[in-house]
Amino acid sequence: MTDLAARTSPAAPTTSPVTAEPPASPWRQPRAVWAVAFACVIAFMGIGLVDPILKEIAAQLEATPSQVSLLFTSYMAVMGVAMLVTGVVSSRIGAKRTLLAGLVLIIVFAALAGSSGSVGAVIGFRAGWGLGNALFIATALSTIVSASTGSLASAIILFEAALGLGIASGPLLGGLLGGISWRGPFFGVSVLMAIAVAATAVFLPATPPTGRRTSLADPFRALRHPALLLLALVAVFYNLGFFTLMAAGPFALPSFDIMQVGWTFFGWGVLLAVTSVVVAPRLQRRFGTVPAMIACLALFALDLAVMALLAETEAVVAVGIVLAGAFLGVNNTLVTEAVMGAAPVERPVASAAYSFVRFTGGAVGPFVALKLAEHVDVHAPFWFGAAAVAVGVVVALAGARTVNRALHGAPASHSEGEAAAIAVGDAD
Repeated sequence: MTDLAARTSPAAPTTSPVTAEPPASPWRQPRAVWAVAFACVIAFMGIGLVDPILKEIAAQLEATPSQVSLLFTSYMAVMGVAMLVTGVVSSRIGAKRTLLAGLVLIIVFAALAGSSGSVGAVIGFRAGWGLGNALFIATALSTIVSASTGSLASAIILFEAALGLGIASGPLLGGLLGGISWRGPFFGVSVLMAIAVAATAVFLPATPPTGRRTSLADPFRALRHPALLLLALVAVFYNLGFFTLMAAGPFALPSFDIMQVGWTFFGWGVLLAVTSVVVAPRLQRRFGTVPAMIACLALFALDLAVMALLAETEAVVAVGIVLAGAFLGVNNTLVTEAVMGAAPVERPVASAAYSFVRFTGGAVGPFVALKLAEHVDVHAPFWFGAAAVAVGVVVALAGARTVNRALHGAPASHSEGEAAAIAVGDAD
């Protein structure tokens, strides 16, 4: 159409054709980007690292299932609260120092957890690990965006690849090192993180603080906006099901050894990674963000309900865990996109508000679920998870018009820094 107009319009100047350059590959990046990406892989390992060793920790430290579930609760709760201060910290000391502070905290608290002699100590040090993870994760993507070559999309692809590799390999590393000792995965993370600290310190240039200094009150003010509050509430109920699956899954597989649990959750992580990067964008383009999000939430609730019905059949539980990765991966990406488009405030502030609500609210899931397992039966945790996610579906349906109105009324695009800040808030 443009060529035809150029030939027929007398005012059109004659120009030589310009050959468009192919988009830059997300894999051709400076060493600074690869250093941060490597650290991202190790940081995201922490999400599923303890799954294969939950039963072993309970046996070795004479703890109940609900007590070891607090390894998730303390980690996620502290990480959620800490998300409120990450913007305050990074806007004052800069991204590089914030990244290094987070990595050092992970090294220290992971090693202390591995050295512990009681389940209470492991829970406490796991909480410190959550603080380090919050400082690192909340800064990592924006750092990759600013240091990478190419577009924002290329940077996010690289970040999502690191996220997926970390989530998928965490349970596998936990199984491999946990087969030697339950302490092994904790010490393994410390060693890998020490390498990441050295690489980040050497290869990442200094990043002085830029932009407006945020305050602790900003995220709470952001939650006054209905669309953001609705999406945060949906994420609370969705995370109740997510964390229930992570904590209750291993205990519903009594005949599985550490490595078998590790492989099961490795399959879960692979599906989560692939669907978040490949499948979610296609569903979003075809059906829209909100309809696709509601459908995936409903499918996740159905998956948990099937696991609840057949919780005594280990093969069904194992397959259900793996399949859940697909629904979780798609939902992670879609909810991120919804928050990115609907938030009428600065994206770093929206990210902090959203992450605070969903992590702190959802963190009670593992404890409640395994208390139900102790006092009711093996089916109860999955019924609890299914019911929680079903409530999330109802909230999403009730708020669909509000969220759609916010999405359609928001600007069509955001700056790279804004997009990076909100996307990193959904990297769980």
